[in-house]
Amino acid sequence: MFSATGVWPLLAFLADGAGGAARRELADAVDLPADQAADRARELFGALDGLRGAESALGLWTKRTLELRERWAAGLPAGTHGVLTGDPTADQEALDTWARKRTGGLVDGMPIPVTEHTELVLAGALTLRTEWWSRFREGQMEPEDGPWRGRSLRGLFRSSTLLDRVAVADTPDGQVTEVKVLGNTAVDVHLLLGEEHMTPGQVLRAGIGVLERRHPVVPGPRLPFGDPGPGLRVRRVRHTWPAPPTLHVRTAAYDLAAHHDLLALHRLFGLTTARDTSMGHFPGISDFPLAIGSAAQAAVARFGPLGFRAGA
Repeated sequence: MFSATGVWPLLAFLADGAGGAARRELADAVDLPADQAADRARELFGALDGLRGAESALGLWTKRTLELRERWAAGLPAGTHGVLTGDPTADQEALDTWARKRTGGLVDGMPIPVTEHTELVLAGALTLRTEWWSRFREGQMEPEDGPWRGRSLRGLFRSSTLLDRVAVADTPDGQVTEVKVLGNTAVDVHLLLGEEHMTPGQVLRAGIGVLERRHPVVPGPRLPFGDPGPGLRVRRVRHTWPAPPTLHVRTAAYDLAAHHDLLALHRLFGLTTARDTSMGHFPGISDFPLAIGSAAQAAVARFGPLGFRAGA
């Protein structure tokens, strides 16, 4: 689990203040000219704040002795600047409290350590919440195949006559079944199930391709009888009275949590040169020679009978 939306604006603000090779690498990572990156980051924060069920925040902490460039600091949202006291324990506690508060308790603390050598911390927080229009019933389930085979899980069940909530996509890596779960904040969660030979990355890539309409998709009302997709069966059922076609969904409640060290993929995030502590790489932020000492993201998601919550 990873939130690109949470990381991208931080890289954009860094690109705006970077110089030399670090500026070029960060500009490549955010796919924008460095002098446009901060404006786009502010636009993204504004768009997120306008999305029902979503909240975003930016935090900046610096040592009292670190002087910021007025132009760069003025480009940050108001009320984001705090102070590092130089006491690692107290500073870590303050930053952890900020992370918990800004994510509604989903993220336990700041995913980076604060030391006596930390001069500046730039952090972002993003949360997404929605409640289902149609809630699930809870019960036990034991999958008959797949990686959870034989385990007793917290199952979620519901039925609907809205057959277009399910579809099967034909992708280069295999078939993927998609179930859309609609929330009351105009946020949809897409559950994806691929063929058994597919990796998680292939399934996720296929799901993104479906959203971008790059793969042929057969919606529920047009699916043939039989097993037209992974985990999906279409059949006739005898009734003693007339009944419309019904979609029965069975899935598992889940919590996901992940911690990502962005420096482990420093080339992807444009941080290769910025890691070099022998010199400064952010003359647009401060005269003080700044380098990237750590970069990480913590992400949490919860899918339950009443709704969905995610934070990063």
